[in-house]
Amino acid sequence: MSNQQLQRFRNLPGHPLLLTILFVTLGATARAQLTAPEKKAIDYIDHHMADATQLLITSVNINSGTLNVAGVKKVGELYAAELKKLGFTIEWVNEPDSLHRAGHLVATHTGKKGKKLFLIGHLDTVFEPDMPAGPYTVLNDSTATGQGVNDMKGGDVVMITALQALEAAGQLKDMNIIAYFTGDEERSGSPHTVARKDFVERAKTCDIALAFESAMGLNTVAAARRGASGWTLDVTAKTGHSATVFSDSAGDGAIYEAARILNTFREQLSTEKYLTFNPGFIVGGSSVTVDPQDARGEALGKTNIIAPSAHVTGDLRFLTETQKEAAREKMRTIVTNSLPGTHATIRFSDGLAAMEPTPGNLRLVAQLSQVTKDMGLGETVAGDPGARGAGDISDIAKYLDCLDGLGASGKGAHKAGETINLKEYPLLIHRAAIFLYRLTR
Repeated sequence: MSNQQLQRFRNLPGHPLLLTILFVTLGATARAQLTAPEKKAIDYIDHHMADATQLLITSVNINSGTLNVAGVKKVGELYAAELKKLGFTIEWVNEPDSLHRAGHLVATHTGKKGKKLFLIGHLDTVFEPDMPAGPYTVLNDSTATGQGVNDMKGGDVVMITALQALEAAGQLKDMNIIAYFTGDEERSGSPHTVARKDFVERAKTCDIALAFESAMGLNTVAAARRGASGWTLDVTAKTGHSATVFSDSAGDGAIYEAARILNTFREQLSTEKYLTFNPGFIVGGSSVTVDPQDARGEALGKTNIIAPSAHVTGDLRFLTETQKEAAREKMRTIVTNSLPGTHATIRFSDGLAAMEPTPGNLRLVAQLSQVTKDMGLGETVAGDPGARGAGDISDIAKYLDCLDGLGASGKGAHKAGETINLKEYPLLIHRAAIFLYRLTR
């Protein structure tokens, strides 16, 4: 019986004592589906939620914006101390100085049997030190707020607490696990291939990857995430007096051509499921200068001059490589149909690959669903890939079976006032501990 069904029993009219007995009995029946080690792990979590919460509070109150190298390392030291107590070997992977990033925390546990798990977290948040402070603050009995409280310090603590519970239940000793916490998920160093070289190499040695990014509630998990890439559009055109625009001698100008291309993208591609493309930056005029490193640009133009240049950059998000390549081909075709007197080029840059909904990923969903059913929470299903962007797991999804969204639930990730759902938090840790246990039997 699902958690929602049990709650409905609680709300039925009738004698409160009888309803309480019924509720407890139904909960006990659901829990009877769990093994003795699983019950022991849950008991540990229930008796140590104060410790888990304190670890969360401490990490949230350390600013670890991606560019705050010292702050990212401090969060890493905090988590490393907890994992070291469990017998993990701790490493800090430095990135080249040219990337200007803190590096990554890697914790390895070697057991004697079972599949090897690659667990993914990240230490950084989008909130840099010059942004308004967002300390951990309890808003009510079910909600707290703070910088990165669900994305993803809440998820990091789900992972660590689940491992602590398995150790307390006597089950961690045989497990083969690499817990990898990147220091720059929110804004990876460039080139990205260098920033993720060690991450990818270690993942290839494992059988299953599980990422603890934000959960979409108790009954949904991510079996797929869209990939992300970039595109750059440059337009040149004849210039001249504005009174001659649209004439055979002058043509239509660069800004009209850029507008045509962008609107045709929208008309021909915007209805395709899981495909999005967003022009996030545009400049045009008589003279254009662009600083791609800082995403800044300047344009000089007058209303009586036909603009000879325009520059646009955007992103392209997709569920499969096939969808990405098909979209790029359509965009190239649109670009070549130039207005009179203009010429346009488009170039594409790869970012994060898509985590495609493979059969292996869907098998993991079914295994997790059995966990939540045995917990009395009901079925777990694969969530909508369109609800998520790309993440660290996307870099390794083509190498092994993957799931994401195993962390904390809440709202407003990447925004001031980001929240965590405190009611669901213990249950999500229960779910993680049992799932890790069953995957390694």
